[in-house]
Amino acid sequence: MHTRIGSRCAKDRSDELGGKIRGMQTMSTGRPGLWAFVLGCIAVTIGVALHLPMFLMARSMGYRMAGMPMDVGMLAGMALIVGGTVLAAYGLLPGDAMRLRRRLTHMTVTGLQDAPLRASHWVMMGALIVALVIDVMKPAALGFTLSGMTSEYGVSRATASLVPFAALSGTVAGSILWGFVADIYGRKASILLSAVMFVGTSICGAMPSLAWNIGMCFMMGAAAGGMLPVTYALLAEMMPNRHRGWSLVLIGGLGAAGGYFAASGLSALLQPIFGWRILWLANLPTGLLLILLGRLIPESPRFLVVQGRTHEAEMVLARFGGGRVTRQDAVFEDAVSIAPLPTLRNAGALVAFSIAALAWGCANFGLLLWLPADLVARGYSVGVASGLLAKASLIAVPTIFVAALLYSRWSSKGALLAALSMLVLGLVGVLWVERQSGIVSPVLPVAALIVGVNAIIAILLPYVAESFPARIRGRATGWVAACSKAGGLGAQGLAIAGAVPPLATVAGLILVPTAASFVLVAWLGRETKGRDVDVVQQTIGAYEPLRKDNDSD
Repeated sequence: MHTRIGSRCAKDRSDELGGKIRGMQTMSTGRPGLWAFVLGCIAVTIGVALHLPMFLMARSMGYRMAGMPMDVGMLAGMALIVGGTVLAAYGLLPGDAMRLRRRLTHMTVTGLQDAPLRASHWVMMGALIVALVIDVMKPAALGFTLSGMTSEYGVSRATASLVPFAALSGTVAGSILWGFVADIYGRKASILLSAVMFVGTSICGAMPSLAWNIGMCFMMGAAAGGMLPVTYALLAEMMPNRHRGWSLVLIGGLGAAGGYFAASGLSALLQPIFGWRILWLANLPTGLLLILLGRLIPESPRFLVVQGRTHEAEMVLARFGGGRVTRQDAVFEDAVSIAPLPTLRNAGALVAFSIAALAWGCANFGLLLWLPADLVARGYSVGVASGLLAKASLIAVPTIFVAALLYSRWSSKGALLAALSMLVLGLVGVLWVERQSGIVSPVLPVAALIVGVNAIIAILLPYVAESFPARIRGRATGWVAACSKAGGLGAQGLAIAGAVPPLATVAGLILVPTAASFVLVAWLGRETKGRDVDVVQQTIGAYEPLRKDNDSD
């Protein structure tokens, strides 16, 4: 037995040395890719800049560009944006990506999850908060542009609503797409590619027709849709076990709240001067800022390892507190009894999370938006109805901190179940209010509804990111994020068609999947607090003392 383990250790050392050599080779041959990415970013930036003269020419008309013909510079700029995006994507794509993905099952990283919290972790978290703020700003700005678009293009509000509908559709597609991109390109690379698309889609602010705005907003949504799940996937793999729970919930929550605050702040400062279009053109500087912040965001060591870039992976591990690269087949020859969760249970858990996300999307993008108008129709004052939305923003921030505390100190699974329970209570309360013949105070039911909605979105995606292995983490998190947008997409589709059902019916319909997801999560979910994000890591950790003892012999 000792002889066999000794041979394994020798094999590990040989593989480690070979990985360092291959990693150095990969770094040197990676320069063409770096230059392709840089040139792609420059081309996209120039392409956007070529749209600005037309925007500035409209200054005397209050920056109203409806009906203006596109000049040669704008058409050339579009070509540069498309070509630059393709070139940047090529520069980020690792060589022989599919072969590298197959190697993921044979290599893993150990020790990183037990590292102490360092300054590098705080820098990474700060950069990712800024990235999420920039990401959330894009769709959040939609609500501040509808009025201007309706006036400039001379269309009804229902027609103008096609713009946020297209953007939300883009986020659904983007969440799924970027999940695959994160598992092929890498976590950091997908964030950078999303930033390049942010820069390119800023030309939405210079489009002379509503149709062009709808198309560009779809692309903007596609770029923004995957940022949140990819960020969660990266954090789940980089943060130590003790700090992973609260950091995932807090960063996601602060990024979301900060994004809405930034969108409203920019609207208040710039829209009175430059009109609604400036909110889209702001994607240019913010997208470039996100690209520059890429230097502070590490690539996942697991992804670097499967590329053969072991030396770079070890540099990241050293920067974030240590760890080592290990071949699974060298460790698991005598450990076949310990394996990751069965595939059927993973699939069942994904179904449970997807149903919860759909219910959340319907509640957030449907019920909460329709509630004030319904209350006014029932006899409440406009001030009371409008105050509910103000209370929603006030309740959001403390809910994030409470959710982070419960998630990290009590139970990750229990925190999600508690959030689902609050949503159930809120829905039942809304049903009760709607069935009363007189005026009944809706404060408590609506408060429970708002707390449940804010807590679920703060907890759900971090929990999903922790519940699936690295090889499918990006896709699983992206799929659930897409489901959360899909619920809202259905609600907005009903609004555009003018087919919104009575609020009691809406609450009852949302209550069914919410209760079902509670039961499924209670049955199929697993506790992730304080545990390694991959069961494989736990198994390797159990064998580390045996290997150390053998080394001492």
